[in-house]
Amino acid sequence: MPNPSATGGPVPDVTLMRVAANGIEANVAVGGHGPAVLLLHGFPHTWRVWTEVVPDLVRRHRVIAPDLRGLGGSTRAAGGYDAASLADDAEGILDALGEESAAVVAIDAGVPPAFMLAMRRPHRVRRLVLMEGTLGPLPGAEDFFVGGPPWWFGFHRVPDLAETVLAGHEADYIGWFLTAGTRGRGVPRDIRDDFVRAYTGRDALRCAFSHYRAGPTSARQFLDAAASSRLTMPALAIGAQPVGDALERQLRPLADDLTGHLVGDCGHIIPLDRPRELLALLMPFLTGGDPADRQAGQAGAAVSAGGCLGSDADQ
Repeated sequence: MPNPSATGGPVPDVTLMRVAANGIEANVAVGGHGPAVLLLHGFPHTWRVWTEVVPDLVRRHRVIAPDLRGLGGSTRAAGGYDAASLADDAEGILDALGEESAAVVAIDAGVPPAFMLAMRRPHRVRRLVLMEGTLGPLPGAEDFFVGGPPWWFGFHRVPDLAETVLAGHEADYIGWFLTAGTRGRGVPRDIRDDFVRAYTGRDALRCAFSHYRAGPTSARQFLDAAASSRLTMPALAIGAQPVGDALERQLRPLADDLTGHLVGDCGHIIPLDRPRELLALLMPFLTGGDPADRQAGQAGAAVSAGGCLGSDADQ
């Protein structure tokens, strides 16, 4: 049985379905028609982190927004939380829904599987958008990690510790990330409640922290992929606070066609903190055209975003 977050919420034009993929059942929001766009969320989110951008995307695209393995309404699996396995989940969802390829848009914990899918199965990824995440040991993020990884990385990776400490206090813990990730502005109450439900209970927490505990395995996968592959599709790296341009710097040596943008006065949870600015970047990029046309479209998007797209993000 899916947990209560599988009931979704007031998001128009999408239908929730169970999709069998790579040995799990994924809870997937699907809506719209046109070229497919696969949206991969992060921690501590569900597919509803995309709530504010989905209504615009479904006008031109078939939106596919799953809960990641173990999270939200998807199967709370015992394993398979490394980046390559999560990429296999994503590919399995595309297969089950009859999509040969998709534009892939990912944030935070969704970045590793999106990257691995694009590196290992480039024919499945038409365009790639990665935001506010990092790719382990790949060069370029040294400034971000100069003081060590964020404190919760280590806390989450110790087996059984975080589950034991946080049981009964999930709302406070998740609330901290949602407040920090929007620079104090917070998220709509119904979305906050959905996130809290999705991460309440020892098994839900265990699955969430399994994404972090698979970090060393994912790191080796990143290095192997970088040694043998490149990102051949058009790619867009979007940063805010706190990651900034660290991800862009990691991707730059591996990408044939990479554009980077920083969203000013924006927290980590870009789709909920600055959805209009994000859409101003996504829509022209996803509709494509040749590189010159896309660059012109992105320049126009920066103007329409009311000056929120700066050359520097607050660190």
